[in-house]
Amino acid sequence: MPLTRFHRSALPAQPWKNGGGVTREVLCLPEGSGFERFGWRVSIAHIARSGPFSAFPGVDRVITLLEGGGVRLRSADGAIDHRVATPLAPFAFPGEAQVYGELLGADCDDFNVMTRREACSAQVQVLRAAAVLPACAQGLLLAVRGGWSVQGEEALRLDADEGLWWHGSARSWRIVPAGPDSALLAVSIEAKTS
Repeated sequence: MPLTRFHRSALPAQPWKNGGGVTREVLCLPEGSGFERFGWRVSIAHIARSGPFSAFPGVDRVITLLEGGGVRLRSADGAIDHRVATPLAPFAFPGEAQVYGELLGADCDDFNVMTRREACSAQVQVLRAAAVLPACAQGLLLAVRGGWSVQGEEALRLDADEGLWWHGSARSWRIVPAGPDSALLAVSIEAKTS
C-alpha cells in the first residue's frame, strides 16, 4: 500500500456535538468503518472548554498534548486523575472510562490514538534524535517541531505539522532531525492474532 501524506492544517475540522471543541481526523481504518468498527484511528483535537470525553468501550486511547494549557483527566470512579500538561508526554487510558476533561488554562491541541483492543495495540513514541524504527505493517509519523529526514523505501522530508501514515505492508524507517529542537511523534500499530 502506498504512503499517505498529510498536513495538519489541511485536515477537515469536525465540531463536537457538545460544542466543546473540534476534531481533525487523520485516519480511521479500515476505511469506512466509522466509530463502531474501526481498528485504529488517529486524530488531532482542539479542546476549547472543559467537559466529558466520549466513551469508547473496548478501545485503548493514548493522548499527547501538542500545545496549549493542557487538560486534567478524571474518571468518575477515581481510577484516573492525570494532568496532561507537559507537551509531548503520551498518556494511555481505557476508552470505556467515564472521563471528564478539565482545561488547565488556555485551550489546547491534543494528538489522539485509539485502537480496538481485540484487534491491535499502539506504541506512541516521541523522538528528538536520530533513530531507526523497526519494520511495522501499520503506523504514522508526525513532525511536531522542526524538519526531519525520513528514509525508508524512498527518501522523504517532513517539516513541522507534516506527517505520513501507511498500512498493509511492513516498512522500516531511519529518521534524522534537521536540528536540536526537532520533535517527531512515531506511532506503530501491532495487529493481534487470534
